[in-house]
Amino acid sequence: MAEIVYMPKLSDTMTEGVVATWNKNVGDTVKAGEVLAEIETDKATMEFESFYDGVLLHIGVETGKAAPVNSVLAIIGQAGEDISAALASAGANAPGAAAEAPAAAAPSPAPVAAAPAPVATSTPIANNTNGRVFASPLAKKLASEKGIDIHSVAGTGESGRIVKRDVDHYTPYTPAERTFSAAPSGVESFTDEPVSQMRKTIARRLAESKFTAPHFYLTMDINMDQAIASRKALNSLDGVKVSFNDLVVKAVAMALKQNPGVNSSWMGDFIRRNQHVHIGVAVAVEDGLLVPVIRHADTKGLVQISAEVREFAQKAKDKKLQPSDWEGNTFTISNLGMFGIESFTAIVNPPDSCILAIGGIKEVPVVKNGQVVPGNVMKVTLSCDHRVVDGATGAGFLQTFKTYMENPAAMLL
Repeated sequence: MAEIVYMPKLSDTMTEGVVATWNKNVGDTVKAGEVLAEIETDKATMEFESFYDGVLLHIGVETGKAAPVNSVLAIIGQAGEDISAALASAGANAPGAAAEAPAAAAPSPAPVAAAPAPVATSTPIANNTNGRVFASPLAKKLASEKGIDIHSVAGTGESGRIVKRDVDHYTPYTPAERTFSAAPSGVESFTDEPVSQMRKTIARRLAESKFTAPHFYLTMDINMDQAIASRKALNSLDGVKVSFNDLVVKAVAMALKQNPGVNSSWMGDFIRRNQHVHIGVAVAVEDGLLVPVIRHADTKGLVQISAEVREFAQKAKDKKLQPSDWEGNTFTISNLGMFGIESFTAIVNPPDSCILAIGGIKEVPVVKNGQVVPGNVMKVTLSCDHRVVDGATGAGFLQTFKTYMENPAAMLL
């Protein structure tokens, strides 16, 4: 009996998925547990294993195409089996079907292999703008492994998207063959870039947060002289590499334990007060923003926090984060200080009620003991959901955070 394979929901925010690549062709034998396809979600590209044994009879979503969660991804059954009833029962009726094995006949024909993938031409299609290239994460990974400049690969996917087959069939070209997409001077020009799954989710979630949660903002200056000295001392030890952001994560975690009202979530008809501290650390990637979570951050030392942040940052850039890596945050930190940003305001990241925006450390004149002397100051801004957090509650958290950052030794007590 033919079994329908549906587009899986691989993350809590996933509403549709893009097939990055098919590991099987129509007519291939499939075993339960084998990787059937690689699915690009709003946050990562993940392997999807078959639940069934049999023959791949139908592919419902072409490589590079998107489909909603629970739509027909594939059908697995016996060779030559009629799948029209299965498609009808799923309400799919093969809309947008990529490939289908022939129905049973007498005698039953051998399974038909999928048509060979189109071969990319040697001259690239212009599919990038301002240095950005439109390619699947898998294609980028393969290009990097093979030492291929992804900008020189022709895209045969939707809207010129570079997919796995383009990298597999890539043929280097000579300078004379190269074409450029730059418009002549004085001529208006633009490129329409399809919206990635990640960008769609960012747009939806942050728009909901901004327009449903009443935000207010609290800004404070932090004297970083002691933090700079403490970090220098720690990094002088063998095997220790601590960043300012690691100090921020630790100080936030300890401040949340003393100010639990900030470590809360708006749940519609009730407010959830979290006793555990799970801190989301925003990481910028090419397609947008990912927020891996440091769990129980209040119980971890600086070295452990540092190692986890570095590991998550690399996994985020490689699009290898799993749902368990990004779910469950109770508070979020967004740090743009390393980009030279002095201060900014961030949008609350649901289900949190607050997000802390960290600016860069700037050397400025400060007053100490009645004297104007050089000092190092970092601006931070706490964005709060006023449905959960009041001004005094947010201010109390910032005061505690300031105490820890200006006296890092207190975090070791």
